[in-house]
Order: sequence, then C-alpha cells, then structure tokens
Amino acid sequence: MLKWARRTRLDVDEARREIEDIGSGLSGTVRIGIIPTAAQFLLPRAVRQLIAEAPEIKLQTIVGLSDLLHPKLRTGELDMTIETESEPESGITSQILSEDPIVVAASASHEIFLGSPVLKDLCAYRWVLQPPGAPTRDWLDQTFERRNLPRPDVQIESSMLLMLPTLIAETGLLSFISRHHLRAGQLGAGLKEVNVKGTTMRRRMVVTYRDRSYLSPASHRLIALLATAAKGTPTL
Repeated sequence: MLKWARRTRLDVDEARREIEDIGSGLSGTVRIGIIPTAAQFLLPRAVRQLIAEAPEIKLQTIVGLSDLLHPKLRTGELDMTIETESEPESGITSQILSEDPIVVAASASHEIFLGSPVLKDLCAYRWVLQPPGAPTRDWLDQTFERRNLPRPDVQIESSMLLMLPTLIAETGLLSFISRHHLRAGQLGAGLKEVNVKGTTMRRRMVVTYRDRSYLSPASHRLIALLATAAKGTPTL
C-alpha cells in the first residue's frame, strides 16, 4: 500500500507539472543529479545555452555518485541524472552522451616518464584512488589481479574526484582519472597520462530518466544541449 501511495503521489505531481507547463514552453524547474566529472565538463556549456534561450528557467542540481543519485531518480526527486553508463535497469532509459576514458596519470615531472613502463612497473609506486567499491577503483584492482600482480598500493583514498588532480600534482602519487582532466586549462593540465597497455578503462557518460515519467519541454531541451556539448568535448 505504501508503494502504491508513493506511485500515486508521484503520478499526481507529474500530472500537475505537465498541466502547468502547457503553453508555458521553456520554463519551470529542472531537477538534475550529476556526477562530478559531468558537472565540470558537460553541464556548464549546456546550461549557458539553456539560460540564453529560457531566462526564467530554474535548475536544482545534486552533485554526487550514482549510488546517491539513482534512488532519488527512482522516487521522482530528480527528473534526470547525468552519470556513467551502468547495467540496464527496468523502468530506466539511458541516452549515451560521450566517451569518458579513465587513464593512469602522474605529475608531468614524475620519474616514471624516464622509461617505457609496463604494468608491473606501476607496482613500485603509491597511488591516490577512490575507495573500494567505486567502479574505477574495482576495475583497476582487477586489472592488476588478472596479471597476478598486487593491487595498487594506495596511500590516499578520496571519494571527491575533483580533488585528485591537485593531490596527484602535489604528492607525486599515481592515480586513475578521467582523461578530460588532462586537457589544457583544466586542474590536471600539469599531469600526464602514463601510457601502459591495458590500463585504459573505456566508459561512457549517459543521461538517464524514468521510462514513464513526465519530462518538461525544458528537460527535453537540456538533454539535447547536453548531447551537443558532449560532441564538442574531446575524448583525446
């Protein structure tokens, strides 16, 4: 009964929003959940254009990881999420926006660039990584284990992705971050990719929303603008 009541309340709320949006065009409030990398590289350009087209639009954003955002999407607290692609879910639709490769990185002055390292050589250094359970951390751990090598020796764990470029540059540690951070003009511009075979994690950024949920005209326009912004984001 509680589940039915929540579903009924959500349906009523969305019907009210749809009625309010009829004839109003690009207006109202769009509720977005977004992971930090997308908040930095995709959202600003899309929102700038959306506000130019619809000055009265309002946005409510929550920045976090998928385990925080998905429950809020399912309960109707969010209209959409912008996150990394995961396994298909019943009742959830995903639209691919862009590639987001994750690579090993270090300060450009790191001694590892004096030679041509292989995976085993990375075991000689300490790392700054996300905690176990984060998809990128688990993927990297498994990459070493498949070669019968010890997992990376983690000296600093951080759940805040946007902190990592600065930490890497200041500490001389290795890390595993989005290649987007290494672009000129970004926080990680002083970092360099450690080009070791088999250490690039291929992942994709997607926008997700509930199959039967109401999406306002402003939400649909934001999705289109995010797709445009993603096309202009180099995968390097």
